[in-house]
Amino acid sequence: MTEYHCHILPGIDDGAKDVDTSLAMIEMMKEQGVERIVATSHFYAHREKSVAEFLKKRQAAFEKIRDKSAIKDIILGAEVAIENGISELPDIEKLAIEGTRMILLELPYRAYAKWMSEEIYNIGAEFNLKVMLAHVHRYLEYYSKDEMEELLSTKAVMQINNEAFSSWSEKKLVKRIIADEKRFAFGSDAHNTNGRKPNWDLLKKKVKPDIIGLSDKVLERYTL
Repeated sequence: MTEYHCHILPGIDDGAKDVDTSLAMIEMMKEQGVERIVATSHFYAHREKSVAEFLKKRQAAFEKIRDKSAIKDIILGAEVAIENGISELPDIEKLAIEGTRMILLELPYRAYAKWMSEEIYNIGAEFNLKVMLAHVHRYLEYYSKDEMEELLSTKAVMQINNEAFSSWSEKKLVKRIIADEKRFAFGSDAHNTNGRKPNWDLLKKKVKPDIIGLSDKVLERYTL
């Protein structure tokens, strides 16, 4: 199984606070059947000096756990917050998941605005990147029905948090997304080992193995 969205790198964002927490999260994932991890630390353009500085920080965090990790197949990426003008950020294409042309973007938790769709489109078109939208089901409480339809009409891959299967309203949306077998990927969005711990055991109870297998194959579609 492939984990597409998590915050396991130590001390870089609001995820794993230290190496011990990071290694414990990875061990939990391994016990739950995860074999490959895409580490997606938060990237907020207004907080970072530059993409280059973020990449140095990310690499340094990864080096702390690489040789000790229970799962060796760890690919570095980022969860890039969509901000107004983000598509014009120098080197944004370097935040794509390593070895691929796929980039994980996170919409803001606020009312929908047209510029959000414009930024998504611009990033994909300008840099030939495949956009993956983080936990799209979380925006049901922020967007109108028509706005959700506009979001779903994009050609982005829809990233689904495993937790969505515990919510009736979110599960309904997720089942609709899964019906399009080429456009979804699962992730735990794990941040720690307690309140936001890896939850692949939940997904395996709620989703058939062949559906999880479709998610696992998404990364290979966009390798360089």
